[in-house]
Amino acid sequence: MENNFYQDTLGLLNASEKDIQHPNRRLALQTALGVGYCAAAMPLVAQTAIKTPTDGLLTGEVTVDVQGFKMPVFRAAPKDKTNLPVVLVISEIFGVHEYIADVACRFAREGYLAIAPELFVRQGDPSSYGEVAKLYAEVISKVPDAQVMNDLDACLTWADANGGDSKRSAITGFCWGGRITWLYAMHQPKLKAAVAWYGRLEGEKTNASPAHPIDLVAKLKAPVLGLYGAADTGISLASVERMKTNLIQVANQGNNAAKDSNFVVYPDTPHAFHADYRPTYQAGPANDGWKRALQWFKKYI
Repeated sequence: MENNFYQDTLGLLNASEKDIQHPNRRLALQTALGVGYCAAAMPLVAQTAIKTPTDGLLTGEVTVDVQGFKMPVFRAAPKDKTNLPVVLVISEIFGVHEYIADVACRFAREGYLAIAPELFVRQGDPSSYGEVAKLYAEVISKVPDAQVMNDLDACLTWADANGGDSKRSAITGFCWGGRITWLYAMHQPKLKAAVAWYGRLEGEKTNASPAHPIDLVAKLKAPVLGLYGAADTGISLASVERMKTNLIQVANQGNNAAKDSNFVVYPDTPHAFHADYRPTYQAGPANDGWKRALQWFKKYI
């Protein structure tokens, strides 16, 4: 059974564990964390990174009050519109960098109030780390799931006061954020739909992460579309099949969210296939997944 998100990150960086332990110049570029985005130095990025026009959009950083703590979030929405459906956009371990902000802008162009919160901010700044292993040890592993759920609840409260309608809300996330997407669909009764991109389904349990999606299927409150790659070296097809089995069992007990949930597994496709700033980017599955995500939200919101 997979133990944590470390293997996922190797997939995100298109690297091996040996590379992480003995980095070469190419990996050093990728893991010099402004990492989240820094592979920008690589030619592939210029060819594949998507830049969404922001004309007609209200974009930028705002803060959300979480019991007195001011959490920064990136917000994107159509200008001068109210009562908008809301989508929470959850990052990989690298935080809200340009790729995640652009995904939020893509949703805004589709008519959503998109909110991408900086969920690691209390524990540290991912962009200040030059080593993935150290980032995990000092920041990511210390972020409690319960804290994240509370932060996302606060984002929905903020949305209601800032042009959104949390009764028509959805969530999507990538890698680390894909797991959070599953968990939030098991937590928040207002949520109408979720799309999880290659999010871990099971793994090692810790004080910060006492349960994983596969353990909480009976609590599912919104249908989840899971988008996964068959060649993902961190999330096995067996793990996906175990989750499918649990969903069927819970659906048979009358859980409609479990009944409506679905998976799409793309053949010969790696982890992080939607990350258009990474060597793992696969335009075909990424574009197909994006169309499916929009259709999924339109169906349920």
